[in-house]
Amino acid sequence: RNGQEFNASEIGIEVGVDQKTIQAWVGVLQSSYLIYFLKPFHRNFNKTITKRPKLYFYDAGLVCYLLGITRTEQLINHPLRGAIFESFIVSELVKERLNRGLPINLYYWREKNKYEIDVLIENFDAIIALEIKSGQTIQSDYFKNIQYWLKLTKQKKGFVLYQGEQSQVRDNDKPYISLENSDTRRFAQEDPRSFLAQFSKGAIFDEAQRVPE
Repeated sequence: RNGQEFNASEIGIEVGVDQKTIQAWVGVLQSSYLIYFLKPFHRNFNKTITKRPKLYFYDAGLVCYLLGITRTEQLINHPLRGAIFESFIVSELVKERLNRGLPINLYYWREKNKYEIDVLIENFDAIIALEIKSGQTIQSDYFKNIQYWLKLTKQKKGFVLYQGEQSQVRDNDKPYISLENSDTRRFAQEDPRSFLAQFSKGAIFDEAQRVPE
């Protein structure tokens, strides 16, 4: 369930207990700082927007252990690699805020059965969109959700993070600016040109500027 929408009723049916029992168990995990719920962003949107929170483990290593992943080769080829990578990024953003005693300004956004933004970072009067991809090469469809979000909301900042090895500048009809050597301590606060120190080598950030109408 890591990186997925949380549905206590559905989980209860799968394991044979009632919804209240699932909620009680999850409450223990949450208070023990083993899991975190990323809230949906649904202000100013209609009923087509998902309103369930997404569940993430704080420790990606624990996720790997529970999945029986003990070697790098297993993780690289694992079908849940994307969810594990996403969980790591989200947890680092959350932990950075908690460690600094700052409020959590992170959300996700999803239209039912359609577009989704992995993380929204609310900063003052701006909302920064972040898409998280575990692939090692840029794909054109990595940007479609961000472009849709920027056009829909008239926001101006969006980033794609993936596990490639080379930084790059993308300059075409939809300009992108590559960002590297970043710092998570500021990205989750006010500076969009920073992110995870753990990915200062190998991670690529492409900033998608909103295309003028």
